[in-house]
Amino acid sequence: MKLVSTRTPSLQATFVEAVQAGLAPDGGLFVPVEVPQFKDVPDLLRLDFPSRSAEILHRLLGDEFPRAVLDDLAHSAFTFPAPLVGVAERISALELFHGPTLAFKDFGARFLARVLALGANGHRRTVLTATSGDTGAAVASAFHGLPGVQVVVLYPAGRVSPLQERQFATCGGNVLALAVEGAFDDCQRLVKGAFEDAELVSRLGLTSANSINIARLLAQTLYYFEAAAQAEADAPLVVSVPSGNFGNLYAGLMAQAMGAPIAAFVAATNANRVVPDYLDRGVYQPRPSVATLSNAMDVGSPSNWERIFALFGGHHDAMAAALRWGSCTDAETERTVLDLDRKGYLADPHGAVACRVLQANLRGGEQGIFLATAHPAKFREALAPALGREIPLPTSLSELLALPLLNEPLAADQAALRRRLL
Repeated sequence: MKLVSTRTPSLQATFVEAVQAGLAPDGGLFVPVEVPQFKDVPDLLRLDFPSRSAEILHRLLGDEFPRAVLDDLAHSAFTFPAPLVGVAERISALELFHGPTLAFKDFGARFLARVLALGANGHRRTVLTATSGDTGAAVASAFHGLPGVQVVVLYPAGRVSPLQERQFATCGGNVLALAVEGAFDDCQRLVKGAFEDAELVSRLGLTSANSINIARLLAQTLYYFEAAAQAEADAPLVVSVPSGNFGNLYAGLMAQAMGAPIAAFVAATNANRVVPDYLDRGVYQPRPSVATLSNAMDVGSPSNWERIFALFGGHHDAMAAALRWGSCTDAETERTVLDLDRKGYLADPHGAVACRVLQANLRGGEQGIFLATAHPAKFREALAPALGREIPLPTSLSELLALPLLNEPLAADQAALRRRLL
């Protein structure tokens, strides 16, 4: 797999080089020069998830890793299921929260940790990541205790759920949690600024675990094939993706380009409508994010939209023709949670957003899937008032309540981050 920067196509890298760098040297994001289209997708869909994932990874990365290594990587990283659960007529949820931190980020973070370990060659690494909730937990879990790796998680103070915070801010050891006085966009800006600092990158061996890292997204393409494998084959498949930084949607578009039988994607957002507004009007205007119930999607300047923009050659009309989209208020999110609960399915706020926007975009004769990206118990404080009951905690979350927070405050200032990292 050869990759290039979204901003300078002459800047090329191998997969391992791109993973270790995180961000391209010009500040762009790495994207594949070309995405192969598989001619035997029906045969692939008959394989189990780890075996299919190993085969796809071999076809993409076989020039850089031996087949046995990729087989081991897939079978050790993807040890949990992604079941498709029917929730309403013609609509199902693809549950991506059965990994160790109960969120879809486990797929990408565990894959990334193993790839970095393979390419470490004894060099120390600092994994720097910004999180609006679940990325921090998945990265902390995947890298905690890994020799030669320091993990630094930046998150917006007071703007992630208490349980999300405890998943990464109680680890200690090689995991440092920095509570930034600002929004997620400030955290993301600080991370990007650090990668533009050549001295920091060199001295600390900086790499990223955000969805700006191509390894995260490559792993996420794999569960779109799993969705297609479990779906009914006699109706066009439409997948609704709850979108904040838009990495998950880009991964889906990559899977579609490889041949995953998905007829259309729905970009579902909350009140942070930068992308829906662009698709509606053709003017792209990032702006400060606003806080919502679906906090992991509270992004006003989505990093991975640059990848999607590049995928479509910057043509608005092509993007508008290929995608469906919509947004959801907090009141609509709550109503959708209650509606699904009455049908016997408990959704987290992000899945509820994706479900509601899917319902508005599903056409006759189609089957719809929305991505259930996090366990609803992670948002019990937000959901309990609307539901009128408490949500039981899985053991992995209840054990966190007795642990002390080990976070540090950080001003939303580049110089302050630089001092702390050094």
